[in-house]
Amino acid sequence: MPRSTGEAARGDAISARGLEKRYGDLVAVDGIDADVFRGESFAFLGPNGAGKSSTMRMVAAMSPRSGGDLRVLGEDPDTDGEAIRARLGVVPQENNLDPQLTVEENLLIYGRYFGLPRRELRPRITELLEFAELTDRRGAKAEYLSGGMKRRLVIARGLVNRPDLILLDEPTTGLDPQARNLLWDRLRRLKRGGATLILTTHYMDEAEQLCDRLVIMDHARIVAEGTPAELIAVHAGREVVELHVPSDELDRTALDGLVETIEVLPDRVLIYTGDSDKTAAALVERGLARAGIFARRASLEDVFLRLTGRTLVD
Repeated sequence: MPRSTGEAARGDAISARGLEKRYGDLVAVDGIDADVFRGESFAFLGPNGAGKSSTMRMVAAMSPRSGGDLRVLGEDPDTDGEAIRARLGVVPQENNLDPQLTVEENLLIYGRYFGLPRRELRPRITELLEFAELTDRRGAKAEYLSGGMKRRLVIARGLVNRPDLILLDEPTTGLDPQARNLLWDRLRRLKRGGATLILTTHYMDEAEQLCDRLVIMDHARIVAEGTPAELIAVHAGREVVELHVPSDELDRTALDGLVETIEVLPDRVLIYTGDSDKTAAALVERGLARAGIFARRASLEDVFLRLTGRTLVD
């Protein structure tokens, strides 16, 4: 995607050109180009096996690339991996805390991995506990925390070294709506403070809420990129009308001249439109609404499913 002058002036947090990752005969990442700008929130979306995790591991300087060029914070992960990792905050999908240590001890030990002295860590831990709303749990063992608390602690742990770039893998998986929204608030606060965020998520509403830009990957390649609003406008339109009728009962000729883009599913038809009221009225006039009509705003999930398909991928 072309950059604006402002984006170019900020410099790239990540720049990839023709990036490849192969495991023997398996091509996990097939020549992708991507830029992530400093201070933005960016996502890699895609079904299982699309190449997201392999890309994130290369960005995190944990897995060497098989081809192409990659720069993270201006450095080459293959030769400057240690320097890059010192500037990264990594939030894994699993809550891999030490359950027998207290909340404070989990942060303290992680900080020591970065060589941070205790005199610096103590005030930093206090700051992070306030940020994560875990101050009153400072002395509690990690095993006794709720799922949401553990997730906030994992995020706080990833910030202990004041990273320039934060990588988040499925940050809210398994959380209830209240815990998810609290974490969204914390991630927005990080971004407002100047942090660069890169995440993977299977929650399309999360990507819409948090991301300035994103790419959708499928079969090891990038199939779309842009802002959430741009992708919805290009691939789904403004609104969707769901016509609830089984595909084997649908007379497609009845839709002739009514819509430009439809998706026929086994139990319903999705009609992508710029005016749901007008489309719904036309469906009623043609006698197609007997089984029910539902109109809604087009979403990033519509885009994702149209581009990557609706078949389960294990």
